[in-house]
Amino acid sequence: MNDHSSLTPNQVGAEYVTTRRGMWGVKNGADTTGFGGQQEVVTLAQPAHRPFGGWFDDVVDILEELLAADGLRPDQVIEKVTTQYGELVIFVKREYLVNIARYLRDDQDLRFELCLGVSAVHYPEDENRELHGFYTFFSITHNRCLSIEVTAPENDPHIPSIVGIYPGNDWPEREAWDLMGIIFDGHPGLTRSVMPDDWVGHPQRKDYPLGGIPVEYKGAVIPPPDTRREYN
Repeated sequence: MNDHSSLTPNQVGAEYVTTRRGMWGVKNGADTTGFGGQQEVVTLAQPAHRPFGGWFDDVVDILEELLAADGLRPDQVIEKVTTQYGELVIFVKREYLVNIARYLRDDQDLRFELCLGVSAVHYPEDENRELHGFYTFFSITHNRCLSIEVTAPENDPHIPSIVGIYPGNDWPEREAWDLMGIIFDGHPGLTRSVMPDDWVGHPQRKDYPLGGIPVEYKGAVIPPPDTRREYN
């Protein structure tokens, strides 16, 4: 049974993902942070309904028109639109990310000249959508921001690269692959940017082992969780 008792007012009606307990969601008594009793309900924002408000409606209308002009149904591409905290976030199916990015950059009424990179998030409980890519775009012309979010399953962690449209995304995509394991198809050089080239795994995933891994830094080794100092 899902425990929604810790929902904040902004989370009511949102898409429930999981309830996380402790600082890092560690199980089997290995949480040595002293925050083992902490509980947090993880949700995704609920869909917004028209009118979205302000310029949000204009942007979504233009995107839908451009999709239709390319022979695509908007509901085939756009999964949902959210406006939580006054921010426009459009959830898009990954196979159409390049289309949307090109519209944002090239359409005369949109003119989102900058992509501010991609942030990768891992939701292990979000079945078949465990890996999320979150892109923020900024329009210098209109002085406005919006975000695009796409998802991929762990067993097929592929998202198209948009480096060909926004070259500045080169490094952020490399970092998202290095630390989270998202494979950006079409990237010109998807190599590690933080970890050593021979590193195994992607250390920012939530299922990555906590400790017990030798670190090449002045001969140091991270001890396993059950041998660390207890704080409670």
